[in-house]
Amino acid sequence: MGNNVFRYFLEWLKLEIAPKHYIKWLDEHIHAYFAVGAPLLGSTEAVRGALSGTTFGLPVSEGTARLMFNAFGSSLWLMPFSKYCKADNIYWKHFFEGKGGSPHRQQCDEAEYISDYSGWPTDLVNIEVPSGRDMGAYPSITDITEDITSSMECGKPTLLSFSAREVSDGTLFKTIEDYDPQSKALVYQLEKYYQGDPVLNPLTPWERPPIKNVFCIYGIDSKTEVGYYFAPSGKPYPDNWIITDIIYEFEGSLISRSGNSVSGKPNNSSGDGTVSYNSLSWCKNWLGPKVNITRAPQAEHDGSDLQTIMNVHRHHGQDILPNMTRAPHVKYITYYEDAENLPGWRTAVWELDKANHRNIVRMPVLMRELWLEMWHDMHPDSKSKFVTKAFRGPLRNEDCRWDYGKARCGFPEHCEYRYIFGDVHLGMSCRLKNTSTNLLQQYL
Repeated sequence: MGNNVFRYFLEWLKLEIAPKHYIKWLDEHIHAYFAVGAPLLGSTEAVRGALSGTTFGLPVSEGTARLMFNAFGSSLWLMPFSKYCKADNIYWKHFFEGKGGSPHRQQCDEAEYISDYSGWPTDLVNIEVPSGRDMGAYPSITDITEDITSSMECGKPTLLSFSAREVSDGTLFKTIEDYDPQSKALVYQLEKYYQGDPVLNPLTPWERPPIKNVFCIYGIDSKTEVGYYFAPSGKPYPDNWIITDIIYEFEGSLISRSGNSVSGKPNNSSGDGTVSYNSLSWCKNWLGPKVNITRAPQAEHDGSDLQTIMNVHRHHGQDILPNMTRAPHVKYITYYEDAENLPGWRTAVWELDKANHRNIVRMPVLMRELWLEMWHDMHPDSKSKFVTKAFRGPLRNEDCRWDYGKARCGFPEHCEYRYIFGDVHLGMSCRLKNTSTNLLQQYL
């Protein structure tokens, strides 16, 4: 959500200050933007939250979680949307038509209508609706279960499928209005607060922010939900839908919870357990036509397992597939870096193997990389465009560890065994050498 708020701030600022001062203000006040786990094309979990509820581990029922989710106007901000559909240019409408007044009309490329899933791996929502029903269009929570069940039995259910575009433009919720009392309110929110927002329709793809240094960081290759099958439960709102099946992406394939076969176009990798890969990796479109790719182990290393490919040509709208190997049981970081396409600007994408969406900001590996990059940027003697990846050694006493195979502290050139009262295992007694004052110089 923080990435979405930052995007909105940039668009608001563009309308608030003179055009010639906009870039100047950004250059003076923002050195770098780190987009961590950004749902750049939304997340399918938002659909689950709107129709059945997502508890996030809280001790509440899914129905209660659904009530809470739909009570927040910002929840729809995370809805998935098509990469092929863009809104009107609000910057020019602001001057010629004034603020507000008309919704942002979506303009979809031809690819939206010839592609099957709006650029996503599969249909996001597959929902069963009754063929006919006798009760009112918007039943209240007091509707008794018997009436709902009998109305369902009057006709054979129809399975309807919806793409990302049909979710974000409200088609899904308009279709199920007669079977879900909350849908009308969701359509109202979409039209008034998203499509009719005076600054931005956030349910559209965004281009690279005009900031000198942009780093897009996310986890990959975790099992991630990308589609759902819903059916009426026979219960009143908010428990009137149940999930009958879930579609996951996992390491380049699509699988279902039920074991049924899945039709679709799987991504080259899978997401971070919450946001799908195609949404996270949208920022690869911010890279220039030539990209330098480096793959290195996440753990401290001496560079022996480092892989680098320079000047890889990136085709517009297509993912980059580095021809690199992976050692078994080793987690890597893959860096995609571009400092040539826009003079004075740098763009980088970091993919961290098995980094979970909700835990990535607590990973010591990520904190180390962020600290090194910022330290490199601020150092007056830095020579390279990005911090070198050739070596990752210990930076703190906590990074030193005991090497049981060699019966000594690992990285002996930087760490030594130095026992201090209170150490309870050998690794705690491994500390940086007092002579390691020049340790950081090799990262310049």
